This record gives sequence, C-alpha cells and structure tokens, in this order.
Amino acid sequence: MASIYIAFNVSSSMPRGSTSPARDSDRKDVRSAGHPDDAISGLGEPRRTVAIASVLAAMVLVVLDAAVANVALPTIARSLHVTAAMSVWVITAYQTALLMALLPCAALGESLGYRRVFTAGVALFTGASVLCALSPSLSWLVAARFLQGLGGAAVMALGVALLRVVVPHRQLGNAIGWNALAVALSSAAGPAIGAAVLSAANWHWLFVVNLPLGVLVLHATRALPDVGGTARRLDLFSVALNAGAFASLVIGTELLPTRPALAAVLLAAATLELVALVRREMPKEAPLIPLDLLRADSFRFSVIASACCFAGQTASMVALPFYLQHGLGQDTLMAGLYMTVWPLTVAIAASFAGRLADRVPTAWLGAAGGLCLATGLGAAALWPLKGDTLLLVPPTMLCGLGFGLFNVANNRNMFLSAPKDRSGAAGGMQGTARLFGQTAGAVIMALLFTLTSPDAAPQIGLGIGAMLTFVAGLVSTLKISPMSPR
Repeated sequence: MASIYIAFNVSSSMPRGSTSPARDSDRKDVRSAGHPDDAISGLGEPRRTVAIASVLAAMVLVVLDAAVANVALPTIARSLHVTAAMSVWVITAYQTALLMALLPCAALGESLGYRRVFTAGVALFTGASVLCALSPSLSWLVAARFLQGLGGAAVMALGVALLRVVVPHRQLGNAIGWNALAVALSSAAGPAIGAAVLSAANWHWLFVVNLPLGVLVLHATRALPDVGGTARRLDLFSVALNAGAFASLVIGTELLPTRPALAAVLLAAATLELVALVRREMPKEAPLIPLDLLRADSFRFSVIASACCFAGQTASMVALPFYLQHGLGQDTLMAGLYMTVWPLTVAIAASFAGRLADRVPTAWLGAAGGLCLATGLGAAALWPLKGDTLLLVPPTMLCGLGFGLFNVANNRNMFLSAPKDRSGAAGGMQGTARLFGQTAGAVIMALLFTLTSPDAAPQIGLGIGAMLTFVAGLVSTLKISPMSPR
C-alpha cells in the first residue's frame, strides 16, 4: 500500500544522438540560426519552442496520469468490487513496466533515433489510456496500465535527452530546470485534478482526459529534430534478463511485508538475473546496463546520490500523510493542502536552480540541496510541534527547496558525465536509479508500519528519510562536476 503515495518526480536524461544527416528543414533551421549555440542545437524559432513544449507536455502527461491514478484507487476498488490491496496492482503494474522498459527504451532510442522512439512512447501511452478508460475489470485495467508504463518509459528515458538536442549547450541547466518545474507542478496539481474529475464523473474519465493532451503532443513531436541513431541491434536475451530482473524486484519488494517467503524467492531470482545480465553485457562497447558510464566516478556517484535521495524523499512522502492525519489530527483535505507545499516549493526552486547549475559547481549545489532536504526532514521528525501544524510548513518548504536544488544539479552532472552518443543510456540509468530509490523508500515505510505502531512509524520514516538525503548530499561532494561554458 505504501507505493500509492510514491511521487513520480521525473527528470530524465540528456543527450545528443549520433550525427547522421538532418532533414532539409533541419538544415534550413541551422542556416538561419545566428548564434553558434543555435547551430549546435540544430533548430531555429519558432520550431525550437514547439519542440521544447512537446517534451515538457509529454512529461506532464505521464506525471499527471500517475498522480490522478493514485488518488483514484479507493474509487476504483469500490467500482470494480475488489479489495484495496488488489487495487494497488494498478500502480504496481505501471511501476513494473517502467523499470522493465527504461533501459531497453534508452538503448532503442540510441539505435533508432530519439524522436522516433519518444513519439512511439507517447502514442503507446495515449492508446493505452483509451484501454484504461474502457476497462470493464481490474485485470483489463492492470494490463492497460502495464502498456501505459511501457510508453511512459520511452518518455522518461528520452525526454530530457531530446531537450539536450534542442537547446543550446549554455541553456542545459535551464532545460533541466524547466523539466523539473513541469514535473513538480504536475505532481502538485494531480491530486486536485483527480479529485475534481471524480467529483463530477466516474474514474474512467481520469484516463479520458489524457487523450486531448496526448494527441497534441503527438502533433507537436514533429517539431523535434530527426537525429539518426547508431543502428546497433538490441540483444533480445539481455532485454529478457533485464525485464525478468526488474519485474522480480518490484513484485518481490511489494510482497515483502505480507509474504516474505515468496518475496525472498523473487528477490533471489532478481539477483541471479541481474548478475547474468551484467556478465553478458560486460564485454560490449555499449551495454544495455551502462557499465561503461558507471566506470566513471562522476556518473557513478550521481547515480548513487539519486537513488539515496529518492529513497529518502519517497519514505518521507509516504510518512507525511500519516504523520499529519494520525499524529497531528488533520483531516484528509488539510493533510493534502499541507503536502502540496512541498511540490510547489520544488517548482519555485527549479525555476532558478537551472540557472544556478550553469554557474555553480553541481557537486556543491547538490550537496547544499541534500543538506536542506535532510534538515527539513529532521526538523519535521524531531521538532516539538505542540499541536500547531503550521510549524510544519517551514520544514516542508525547506524540503522542497532542497529537493529542487539537488535534483537539477545532480541530473545535470549525470548527463554531462556521459558522452553525447550515450546520452540515452544515461537517461535510462537516471530513471532506473530514481525508480529503484522510490521502491526502496516505499518498502522502508511498509516495513516500519509492519514492525512498529502507526503512531511511531511516520516520525521514524522521516528520520530515515533525513539520513538518506544527507548521504545523498554527502555523495554529491565526491563528484567531479563538469562546468558548462559561460
């Protein structure tokens, strides 16, 4: 049940594909551009604006859908006459598909071209939304959500990779900030939009509202540059090992609190499949799991920091609603309003963090963000509120500020640590680290609720979140931070 509260704070990868010849319209845009950076990005105005909007709108589409689906679970359970525990498979199916498909979608994008795979992902996500809206049963809905996850994986793995193709190098930090801003605002608005739709219509309409935006995004993706891929063939056996490992991992962690024996078998299977995958991919020049990138300290530390930060952030986002409602006596509406402070502050921080990341070493910016986030969570866990819930607002705002700073800086460092022809792989690895951290954070809270009382678990979870985010900030100081030219 803890996974219901996972926040999908997506900030994917940044690339530039291989340098195959552009189309005539691309060459025309390059000739008309007046600045060297404009020539590098390959697009002029207004096409560049439409291209950026298509990527950000696709991110909004995926994040909003995840947020409103979380809110709708109780309604879906009642409508389909299933238990609350069974309804969680609506979320689990989506998360499983994401983790299974992120790295293969990244590899496919590098092989076939980022735009082609990204557009196919948007089309699959939009088509699966139709299937979700028509679902007559839970099994149908779970299958449709799995397809949505496959489409969403292409968007998450390649979205910011396309932004790196579109924007000049000097605006790379800004581009990551725009992405974080879009995601944060979508995360904040999702519960309210979901509640508004459910108050006026049944849950099927939550997926119908995806269709107009999905069609618009599909139309706008034509403005994206059609950069060719490497034409590398995917190793289908490696893809199968990857899928089996991550499916076993997600389902095993979900079952850990309730069916530990079966969970242990699945986690052992995930470990064996992952070891086999690494051994198979190790000799390759461009492995499915980007072992070549992970050998570089800067990239490896960024991945570790990302996983730690998202684990702490997710544990805290699960703990806070219980802390507000059970520990501080707030009703559901007020708890939701207090929770909204976090993503709104992330949105504000992201609006200037991108510019800072282009001027300040990202190692120190990430460390500062991790410290702010850890301080905010520690204060929320330990500060004596004495019944005054408003005292929780400043620590929550500090958390949002810290997360915004950390996420933008860490992602920028990760993407610039990867060669341009491996940017898709960097994006897939970033998404994998994020989802792995989110899964770990949800499992931590599920175990705490199993092993301790409902009153004690939230504050312990906030404390663990503070420690994990402090570690993320500490790891950030170990990174070699590439600085972009001013």
